[in-house]
Amino acid sequence: MTEQTPPLPVPDPPEGARLLPTSPPSRADHRDGQGSPVAWVVSLVLASMVGALLFAGGYLAAGAAGRGSGCAAPTEAFAALCEAYEKLQDQFVDRLDDTTLVEGALKGMFEYGVKDPFSGYMTPEEYQRALGSLSGKFSGIGAEMSVKNLENPEDLAACSELSETCALVIVAPLADSPAEAAGIRAGDIVLAVDGVSVNGSTLQDQVGRVRGEVGTDVTLTLRRGDETLDVTITRAEIVQREVSSRMIDERIGYVALHGFSPDSPEQFREVLQRLLDEGASSFVFDLRDNPGGYIDAANEIASEFIGSGLIFTQESSGDQVKRWEATGDGLLTDESIQVVVLINSGSASASEIVSAALQDRGRATIIGQPSYGKNTVQVWAPLENDGGVRITISRWFTPDHRSVAPDGVQPDIAVEIPDGTPPETDLILDRAVLELSAPTAWRLAEFAA
Repeated sequence: MTEQTPPLPVPDPPEGARLLPTSPPSRADHRDGQGSPVAWVVSLVLASMVGALLFAGGYLAAGAAGRGSGCAAPTEAFAALCEAYEKLQDQFVDRLDDTTLVEGALKGMFEYGVKDPFSGYMTPEEYQRALGSLSGKFSGIGAEMSVKNLENPEDLAACSELSETCALVIVAPLADSPAEAAGIRAGDIVLAVDGVSVNGSTLQDQVGRVRGEVGTDVTLTLRRGDETLDVTITRAEIVQREVSSRMIDERIGYVALHGFSPDSPEQFREVLQRLLDEGASSFVFDLRDNPGGYIDAANEIASEFIGSGLIFTQESSGDQVKRWEATGDGLLTDESIQVVVLINSGSASASEIVSAALQDRGRATIIGQPSYGKNTVQVWAPLENDGGVRITISRWFTPDHRSVAPDGVQPDIAVEIPDGTPPETDLILDRAVLELSAPTAWRLAEFAA
């Protein structure tokens, strides 16, 4: 498949589904997302059928499973599931709970059948907690987490379960969160939660354990370089502030985007206009430690800088391609307005869509450190038991049809942060200001000559 493949019609997702390019449950991307019809049929209908099979009372076994029961297995392979359920009900020494059995079957289907760390089942409690995050408010420590294969970053399929190789990593602490206040850093590896090793569990298991009631404590055991440390954090209601800004000097405007929520494009645009009104003629756009968000928000925000043409492509099964084009109404599309974008390892997903688009289209200079490296798109959808599923349905690619996985967006100007650098010293921002100030310095030097 190439970028020139003609766009094919892609159906809207089922009602209630939420489309996102990131795995962490505290973010979602694109309420009106589009994806493969095959993916929808297989992932959503099949999941609901499994639930229906096991929620039906009594002895369930397909005709293929024997003994004439009424289990309507969708394929012959599922007859074994019905048969196993029947045998458990017949023979297990203790009383069994159907709800627990269903959740075990659903988790197993994703963990061992799908083998994608970004797809998974969420229990009703987990799903409702995750939905709360969509509003920009949730109870927890305020840190985005993901899974990383330390030996082979490209092989995430091998990381359906956490282990010494498949690490639980901090993508980024959220701005002004308890995690940030406690010193949690992007790239920290979580070894244990409240003294219990994360190995053998899943990403979703640990997100559920780290979140909790406001005012309660959770202790993370972290590996940071060669150091192992315990950090105790008091949970709080996390209210995510999407945009912050200021004038660095009389002509350089600074705007930091902390997430891609449904409201962030409007907030971002208002801030840009205010900075323009204050005299900004060049901009620092800070996407460091921004873990991502709604995919259409990413398109709108990139369109503030790119006047027309391709922002990214979203490619699903069946050779389906959706082209995301600039909206054509951006405030900073004038190429005489110089822009630098700041990224680091905590810049993920939607942040990578924007920074890669501005890089490929020659609209900005990217400064900092390589980004996280994630180009898959997940959809969330509810199930009959009030739980939900996350399913990877597509991948996205830059305007030049590059994938940012697994190495991330590579900065045009790399900035190393030496050990021992004081936290109040921002070497990446300093380099950005130097870049924006350089043309003035060159003109002065030329004039002096």
